[in-house]
Amino acid sequence: MIPWLDAHDPFPPVQAALAEPNGLLAAGADLSPARLTDAYRHGIFPWYSDDQPLLWWSPDPRMVLFPAKLRLTRSLKKRLRRRDYAIRTDSSFEQVMQACAEPRYGQAGTWITTDMIAAYCALHTRGLAHSVETWIDGELAGGLYGIAIGRMFYGESMFTRATDASKLAFAHLVRQLERWGYGMIDCQMKTPHLEAFGAREIPRSEFMRRLQELVNYPAPVSEWRFDNDLFE
Repeated sequence: MIPWLDAHDPFPPVQAALAEPNGLLAAGADLSPARLTDAYRHGIFPWYSDDQPLLWWSPDPRMVLFPAKLRLTRSLKKRLRRRDYAIRTDSSFEQVMQACAEPRYGQAGTWITTDMIAAYCALHTRGLAHSVETWIDGELAGGLYGIAIGRMFYGESMFTRATDASKLAFAHLVRQLERWGYGMIDCQMKTPHLEAFGAREIPRSEFMRRLQELVNYPAPVSEWRFDNDLFE
């Protein structure tokens, strides 16, 4: 059994999360900026669909990418140097979330509900949620969004409408975070796509130990502007 949280109830310790389904910790509460910020600072994230209550998770092990360990394929390196695209940050945050919420091949529905979009847009206005966007020929071709607290980044979702578009955004994000001194990117769950970039699973205990240090650093920049020479 997991606890049902009322508006002012604190999260249980992540060690109380279920082993099956892996990481399910609690239900209820809300998606207010304060609640979401508290969740991420404690290694917890929301994940649920329209027909479910609000569910909170902290899986063990945890998929992470250390920015200095980024791996790029030879073909992606060539595309990065070609610069037939533009990378923008925070110019179309809600549009990126809506694109991430669109149905995908082989999947029924989405966990990025209208309530989630509204909640993360509220975090965006507070400077905590960010989008990284790939633009090709003046059109939004791909991108991702996530949360930044201290020197910790939490990746949430990505989408692509053109070959390599999401990969280009992700590569620029990781290289810039390394330059800014971010220590870890939370990828939440294991996927072959993220493994190909160098992400790996670590025990939740190690994740929490690193997290507790990183979230308490001051943010290295007040406004997200990526450097132009990341792949020169």
